[in-house]
Order: sequence, then C-alpha cells, then structure tokens
Amino acid sequence: MKATRHVLLTAGLALIRVVAEAQQPSLSLSVDELFRLGMENSLAIKTAAVQERIAEEQRKAARTERLPDIGIGLEGGNIGQPVIFRRGLSQPVRPETPDWSQNYNVDISQPLYTGGRLRTSIRRAEINRRIASIVSTDEKESVKLLLLERYLNLFSLYKRKEVLARSIEEANVRLKDIRRMREQGLLTHNDELRSELQLTNNRLDSCETEHQILLDSQNLDMLLGLDESLVLVPDTSLLEKALHTDGLDHYIQTAYEHNPGMRLAEENTLLAKNNVRSVKADMLPTLSLHAGNTLARPLSSTMEDYYNNTWNIGIRLSYRFSSLYKNRHNLHEARQGVRQQAYAEELQRQTIRSDVRAAYVHHQEAMERIKALALSVRQAEENYRIVHNRYLNQLSILTDLLDADNVRLDAELQLTDAKVQAVYTYFELRRICGLL
Repeated sequence: MKATRHVLLTAGLALIRVVAEAQQPSLSLSVDELFRLGMENSLAIKTAAVQERIAEEQRKAARTERLPDIGIGLEGGNIGQPVIFRRGLSQPVRPETPDWSQNYNVDISQPLYTGGRLRTSIRRAEINRRIASIVSTDEKESVKLLLLERYLNLFSLYKRKEVLARSIEEANVRLKDIRRMREQGLLTHNDELRSELQLTNNRLDSCETEHQILLDSQNLDMLLGLDESLVLVPDTSLLEKALHTDGLDHYIQTAYEHNPGMRLAEENTLLAKNNVRSVKADMLPTLSLHAGNTLARPLSSTMEDYYNNTWNIGIRLSYRFSSLYKNRHNLHEARQGVRQQAYAEELQRQTIRSDVRAAYVHHQEAMERIKALALSVRQAEENYRIVHNRYLNQLSILTDLLDADNVRLDAELQLTDAKVQAVYTYFELRRICGLL
C-alpha cells in the first residue's frame, strides 16, 4: 500500500507539472527589457510624468506674467427716458436722447517694476519644475529597484527548481541502487523507505517552487503590462557578470551630486531662499505703464446722440505702507525656513553617508560570502561523493548519506542566494548614488 501511494503521488505531481507547463507560455526576459517595460507601464511613473508636465506648464504661465495685460470691453444697453429738473423738482424736461448706448474700450497695462515679485514667482515655478523632475527620476529608480528585486526572487526560484530537479534525478538513481542492494540482502527495507520519503519531499518542494514561479511571474506581468498568463524566465547570465565597484569615498561624493533626496533638499533650500526674496518684494513699490482708449455713445454729460472717443496714457505708482509692519514677521518666518532647510540638507548628507556605507559594506559582505560558499559547495560535493561511495560499500549508514545530500543542497541554494544578494546590493548602491 505504501508503495502504491508513493507511485500515485509521484504520478500526480508529474501530471500537474506537465499540465501547468503545457498551459503556461513562457517569455525570456533580460534586465534591460525588464526596465524598459517597467518604465513604459508603471502607473507611478506615469503619475510623476503628468505632475512634471503640470509643473512645466506652471513655469510657462509664470513667465507670461511679464507680458502686458490687455483688456477689451464691449457694453451696450437700452437707455431710459432721462428727466431733467431745471427748477427744483418742478417743470421736468424730457430731452430727446438715443434709445441705445454703446461703449467700446481697450485697456493696456505693462508692469515696469514690481520689486522682484515677478522674478521670484518665475524662479519659484522653475524650482518647482526641477523638483517635479527629480521626483519623477526618483520614482523611476524606485520602480527599477522594485522590479529588480522581484526579478531576482524569480531567478532564485528557478535556481531552486534546477537544484531540486538534479537532486531528484540523483535520488532516483540512488533509490534504484538501494532497491537492488536490498534484493541482494545487503540493505534493509527501512533504507528504501527513508529514500522514498526524501524523494517525495523533494518532489513536493519542486512542485511548490513551480507554483511560486507562476505566482511571481503573474505579479511581475502585471507590473510590466504583459499577458498575465506568461511565465517569465530571467536571464541566467546576470549572476555571472562582474560587478565592478569603486572606493567608498567615490560613491559618497557621487551620491552628494546625484542622489534624488540630496537634490530635493538642495532645491528646497533654494525655494526657501526665494521665499525670502518674495516677502521682501512685497515690501517694495510697484510701477506700471497703462494706456486705454474708449469710444462711447451718447455723450455722457449732455446725453446727445454723438460718439465720444477718449484715450489716456500714464504711469501708475503704488506702495503699501502697511507692508512695513505686516510683513515683518513673514520675513522672519521666511528666514527661519532657510535655516531649517539648511539643517535638513545637512541631515540628508549624513543619511546619505550612512546609507552608502551600509550598502557598500553589504555588497562587500555578499561578495565575500560568494567566495566562502563557492568553497562550501565544492566541499559539500566532495563530502557527498565520499559518503555515497562509503554507503555503497556498506561503510556508512543511510542517515549519513541523506545528511550529506541535504548539506550539498543547502550549500548550492545558499550560494545562489548570495549571488542574488550581491547583484541586489550592487544595484541598491547605485540607486542610493542616483545612478540606477
């Protein structure tokens, strides 16, 4: 009965795997293609791009404030019968007047001096546009790192599937040898059962790994805008590429120049300084040139049916004396804002140094871990070979052989995880430096 259940379970797992592979089309995906599709289909990036375009339009709108204001007015209406009283309220006179009034006017106003209000407004819009661009860039790098993390997780699953497949194949060969030796009376039935149990567990792990591959592929398909039925196959050469790194000081200096958080802090400092100029501008007078022309019918004074055309040109000077005492506290507040942003900028530098150092150390640790685990894999392979030969010669027990097989399996998986971690920490370091 146990043998029958084992055969049925094995056949069932094989059937599930065959059906799943037959129904799921696959797609090989490189890292460059991963990033390209991610940039094209990420909703977060599209949202940031829209905000960037809005900021650009706001910048253009701020620049148009330097152009003259031109107003055109058209007015028409019915005139009621006027009544004129020449002696008190007696003897009213109703003169002949037109029934329809018309008024056409054009007004032009050109700012000549605003104390810097327009200039600071334009500068604020330009800074906001740069901030929107930095936010968009930061969003792109965040999406890239997220996609890479899921991509590497998928790679780990494929590597685990590969290792388990090899382990299952070797376990099948080992089980045949055990059954042959048991028929010869050299081994007990217990050894056969334990081998079958380990083989079943490996097959279950392989089946669960394949299901997880399908789930992770579906999640990545949604982010990339692909058909959710596609099973993504990562580029296996990614982990074998040389990851060249420079010195720690180089990365810190690069992060100072390109890190989005650092650039945002610098732009916010410029924005705070511009706010000080804007408050000061409110305390200065404004000077503008104005001109206008009005064509009206009838004459406004005598109500006679004539067209009257008048024009005017002049300079308008205005100054709000109340700003001398109303804006004083606003100016102090704006100056404190500059000081606050200076502290925030320095705090961001400290954070960058800490983050870069942590990412750099983690990457170096991952590289050292790869070297150590590569040696462990070779040692585990050699240990398994020795124990396997000793077991076939009845010089060791099955427990030793299974333990050696598990150690070899764990060593290979740990080496894969170390390589994946090294790639991730390398790109994370570039992300912090603003180079992803």
